[in-house]
Amino acid sequence: MTAPSVPFEIPNTALKAVPAAVLMGYQARWVADRSPLKVMEKSRRTGITWGEASDNVLTAASDRTAGGQNVYYIAYNQDMTIEYIQACAMWARVFNRAAGEVDEGFWDGESEEDKAIKTYTIRFPSGFRIVALSSRPSNLRGRQGVIVIDEAAFHDQLKELLKAAMAMLIWGGQVHVISTHNGTDNPFNELVDDIRSGRRAGTVHRVDFQQAVDDGLYRRVCMRLGKEWKAEEETTWKAGVYSFYGDGAAEELDCIPSNGTGAWLSRALIESRMSADTPVLRWECKAGFELLGDSIRAADCNDWLTAQMRPHLERLPPEAISFDGEDFGRSGDLSVHVPLIQHQNLVRRVPFTVELRNVPFRQQEQVAFYLLDRLPRFTGGAFDARGNGQYLAEVAMQRYGATRIQQVMLSEGWYREHMPPVKAALEDGNLQDLPKDADTLSDLRAVQVVRGVPRVPDVRSTGEDKGKRHGDAAVAVALAYYASRELNAGPVSVGSRPRRGSIRTQLAAY
Repeated sequence: MTAPSVPFEIPNTALKAVPAAVLMGYQARWVADRSPLKVMEKSRRTGITWGEASDNVLTAASDRTAGGQNVYYIAYNQDMTIEYIQACAMWARVFNRAAGEVDEGFWDGESEEDKAIKTYTIRFPSGFRIVALSSRPSNLRGRQGVIVIDEAAFHDQLKELLKAAMAMLIWGGQVHVISTHNGTDNPFNELVDDIRSGRRAGTVHRVDFQQAVDDGLYRRVCMRLGKEWKAEEETTWKAGVYSFYGDGAAEELDCIPSNGTGAWLSRALIESRMSADTPVLRWECKAGFELLGDSIRAADCNDWLTAQMRPHLERLPPEAISFDGEDFGRSGDLSVHVPLIQHQNLVRRVPFTVELRNVPFRQQEQVAFYLLDRLPRFTGGAFDARGNGQYLAEVAMQRYGATRIQQVMLSEGWYREHMPPVKAALEDGNLQDLPKDADTLSDLRAVQVVRGVPRVPDVRSTGEDKGKRHGDAAVAVALAYYASRELNAGPVSVGSRPRRGSIRTQLAAY
């Protein structure tokens, strides 16, 4: 059943306003991504749907040999649907692609509910069409092409819709999911986390309001209004937008899902991946130790390494490959090393962890080199390079090579991308044998969702030794797992240093 054609008026001013570089950077990057499944977490009113419409028109207007397909656009209300189909009609004129008028009709479904879904269709000489609808059809599974789910977080049955949409991927279709956030427990946020953690194949794009402004959003607003862009007016305009959204600005503009509070990792999950056989090797230097001579400090450190670390290193399987993550601290927080041993089945196991409190810089270097020299087939490490940690990260890179040591400047963006895989690995059993230790548990439980990102907040806790902690073991675990995922250059051939001769000979190794 199809209603009579309804012509949509496209103002000529809209066509004249299209600049040579018609898409802003973030729109162009989204359109250029040809991944079968791609997801956009975005701020309000950044023009992602408008840019998506340009790509959809070219797809539907192309012949099959050029990648042409049908496009199905699903919004959660009719206003969005009409706005999208108007954008498609405009793009068809901009690209000089012949297209029929917009047909207003109803979805050709089997159920009575489907037959009540209003559709807007643009047909192209290629034989393909763009179909925009404002509700979820139950028989979407029988279709083939590109499906666009807009403001996905606000669809009542998003999980079921995604299941149906994924069937299009089998025969070369694509699924594009676009949305602002609507809470941490929403299926859209779960989809984003699944892709970031590696549970599901796909790509995630993220554009918050500030990024959009930096990429030219306000300049485009001025172009549309026919006014000159001025930096001070942009600042005022941006502040006004944030003021308008008030308490909702974090979610609506900054892509931070709401209700993100409490511990990110459950105690039950952490304890399920702990082992009583995994030791924590702790060394604390008393005040004034740093004033001792180089040879005395090196000898004391070597005694500790020989007695405490060497027996555990000698028991490691020589055929496995190994990684290391290091979170740096000097006089306040701890320095923590978390080695990982990876076997043929790709499961990463923690053989032991190292915690250093008030240890001088040179001895931290000595400990790191002793550890990495003796790990079996050492393949890569990730070192905290913030502040004082930059020294140790740099000398480790110089010793083992830039392809094996990542100097990581921990940031909100880093946590956003690389913490979800850690949680997934714990849940899936790919990361095991953490020490069954109260302080380690406390550090991992300290990770919270801050501004939508799982990370350790700027709050210290007190460990069993009465010393201050700042989630140090959790950060080292995350860095170690990151190294195991990202550093695949192959093991380095660095053997143990000779231990014969005087203490000065031993010092020369460091």
